[in-house]
Amino acid sequence: MNNEIQIGCSSFNNRFCKGIFYPDNLSSSKMFEFYYQHFSTYEFNGSFYKFPTVRVFQNWYNKAPENFIFSVKAPKEITHIKKFDDCQERISEFYDICETGLKEKLGCILFQFPPSYQFSPEKLHQIIDNLDLKFKNVVEFRHISWWNQEVWDAFKKHNITFCSVSHPQLPDTIFTDFPLIFIRLHGKPQMFYSSYLPEELLYIKNAIHSKSAFVYFNNTASEAGILNALELKHMLE
Repeated sequence: MNNEIQIGCSSFNNRFCKGIFYPDNLSSSKMFEFYYQHFSTYEFNGSFYKFPTVRVFQNWYNKAPENFIFSVKAPKEITHIKKFDDCQERISEFYDICETGLKEKLGCILFQFPPSYQFSPEKLHQIIDNLDLKFKNVVEFRHISWWNQEVWDAFKKHNITFCSVSHPQLPDTIFTDFPLIFIRLHGKPQMFYSSYLPEELLYIKNAIHSKSAFVYFNNTASEAGILNALELKHMLE
């Protein structure tokens, strides 16, 4: 498999996968150990719901093998509640916690905004001004107004990646001309549940071939996410 392509899931402790991916008798405390034997990366979403601590990330760092990569989702306090308004210190604190806790196992920092967050030039500049550009920043939007050239040009200029998404209400464009490719597959037509067909995975494989990419399956409310991740991984081997 291309070493520059990282494939994983947005959740691994999934009871639906017992007997399908995980052995039937595997305890939940051993799931991550089994997961990382098959995947090289994990998208950490717990930080979205609760502001993380260095200790939390140090624990994950110690659990994961060498060369394993974590991408981390920014807290909703930043993206959904304050929406980048007057929270520069909080954003800086979040970066510091990620870097201190995960060290060289830190991959991308994901900022996902809510569907109510619509494009304006002011918001675009606010995002850019608040990001620490030394990190691998990825921004995911949920409103179609952000799919525009002004955003893409500004992001490229500042080395920020526009997140490619598979989402029931958004375009399926895979953006390949940003610093890296970052794809989140949420499930279509039923978000979090639907599985992707082999031809859909083949389209992704062809788009990311020989490039630097992170691909995360977030259709993990069923067994679909892990099975799709395995299938794409095998396609790239």
